[in-house]
Amino acid sequence: MTAASPALLHRVGDRALAWLDTNREHFRLTDEDLASGRGIVERIKPVGELAINMRVLSREGVAGSRQHDISVRLLDYAWRDLLDGGNLLAGLQQQEPLSPVPLEIYASLHELGYRHPGLESGIDLARTTASWRALEMMPNRRLGLLNAERKIGLVPSGDSDQALAATWLGRRPEPWTVQLHIAYDITHTVFHLSDWGATPDRIPREIADYLSLYLPAWMADWAELEHWDLLGELLVVDACLPRPTLDAAMWGLYAAAQAPDGAMPVQGAMPQGDRDEVFDVVHHPTLVAAFASAMATSRALSSDVAA
Repeated sequence: MTAASPALLHRVGDRALAWLDTNREHFRLTDEDLASGRGIVERIKPVGELAINMRVLSREGVAGSRQHDISVRLLDYAWRDLLDGGNLLAGLQQQEPLSPVPLEIYASLHELGYRHPGLESGIDLARTTASWRALEMMPNRRLGLLNAERKIGLVPSGDSDQALAATWLGRRPEPWTVQLHIAYDITHTVFHLSDWGATPDRIPREIADYLSLYLPAWMADWAELEHWDLLGELLVVDACLPRPTLDAAMWGLYAAAQAPDGAMPVQGAMPQGDRDEVFDVVHHPTLVAAFASAMATSRALSSDVAA
């Protein structure tokens, strides 16, 4: 299997980052969002995803000087303007003390040196309750919460091994049963387990072997369906494996789907509509493209790519 060239891998991320920078105003919550309180959690999640991506880019060290400058600018913008210096997260935490979302978003920013003592106090108080540990959520989401606690220096509120064992991937069922929602469960289990690619060695060997065996078929299936958002996430999973394939055929199809301005469609061709509508549809797959590019470029420049 031929691996994609580092130049192609890097180009996908460079173009995605340029689009994210150009469209950064669209991440902002509107006055109506803030006044009504409706949908704030859903509107704020993309800001957290933006922060995670900029952290990955900084961590992997594959950004050129221009990309580095853009990523720093986007991080400062996300914290200062989109999150009001963390006040938006603190307000959300006060309104919904048991919501894990403020903690999950804050964790990546905390790692990069951003601080909000009031938010941390609120999180600490919520974690003293039995209700915090009793929260019901998907097992892969539990992994994400435990990882977020760990990242800001807290003792995790549960056992990661138990959470992993309860996931679909942890049980390694029949690979032919993978459908859309299961595929996303797989990718997010890997993201949380590896701390968004920072510690791929935390993926147990039996799970890495399972993924190495079946991931190529899953990627081919979703590429055939032109589901670029999911293919991008699966390409990240590939880059987290001990010996990633960085499959040139898959990456070639993925790169060809990217719009000239750097946006990545969810599935098929780019949607039409006004800029706000298009942003709401394509911001996630474009963030995924930046993530996949950073991880794959980093691995391509190492010596452990599968032949």
